[in-house]
Amino acid sequence: MLTPVLSSEVSGALADRRPVVAMESTIYSHLGLPSPANADALERCSAAIRAGGAVPAVSAVLDGVARLGLSDAEHERILGPARKIAERDLPVAIAQRWEFGATTVSASVSIAAAAGVSVFATGGLGGVHRGAEVTGDVSADLDALARHHVVTVSAGAKAFLDLPRTLEYLETAGVPVLGWRHDWFPAFYTRSSGLPVAHRVEAAAEVAGTFANMARTDGGVLVTVPIPEAAELDAAELDAVIDAALGDCVEAGIEGAGVTPFVLARIATATEGRSVPANLALAENNAAVAAEIAVAIAGA
Repeated sequence: MLTPVLSSEVSGALADRRPVVAMESTIYSHLGLPSPANADALERCSAAIRAGGAVPAVSAVLDGVARLGLSDAEHERILGPARKIAERDLPVAIAQRWEFGATTVSASVSIAAAAGVSVFATGGLGGVHRGAEVTGDVSADLDALARHHVVTVSAGAKAFLDLPRTLEYLETAGVPVLGWRHDWFPAFYTRSSGLPVAHRVEAAAEVAGTFANMARTDGGVLVTVPIPEAAELDAAELDAVIDAALGDCVEAGIEGAGVTPFVLARIATATEGRSVPANLALAENNAAVAAEIAVAIAGA
């Protein structure tokens, strides 16, 4: 059974019933944002969580140990090369003592749940891929949200996914999708995908109340937070880049986990690097909202 090792700060916070926000580590590794933006993201997201009154807790597998909460001295370790870990990979990474396994959404949510942490902040979710009716390609993130009692805060899902089917999957799985002061499901770099969310919330107390009143204690809640307006990218420009990149994926035989980094790299090139500060802005904003929700849950 998964038993993550907690930092002394996270362990103390949980013992004192103080708010904690779990974080992934993929975005901060070489698999996520390029250097030095990855270090900037880690600093900004951690600072936003602390400013909101909560304790930041980065998840990772280091030297074969599932961890939640890292010391400042260990931050350097997660900024470099890594092996990506989804929830299914966690027991393998531990058994094989991987030096650094960077946790995705599904792995981070499972580690948070195992540690008793109720809130997790990320950038964007994986979801149902376009053409999944043929390939069956559905991110493990969605099932993790459905199976673990954690509030996940994200900027929706990445725009190159099949967003209508992603929302349908979440509905079928029984995951409440809450729009944070917004009526539309965000598409990561853009504030709206054109798809409405089922419920809008205006305050963290509403999220805490939703979480506390779920009929299932093994299921989670998704809070979707649109990217700040000043950081939003042009939707038409993104659509053209995504369509071309997905076509190139098919021609090159790129599928599964390889699609996301390929498409995101194309977006970064096409936007002349503007996608990086946009990613930073949405991640920091999500962290701040997650802290607000964690404080509300801890005080409920």
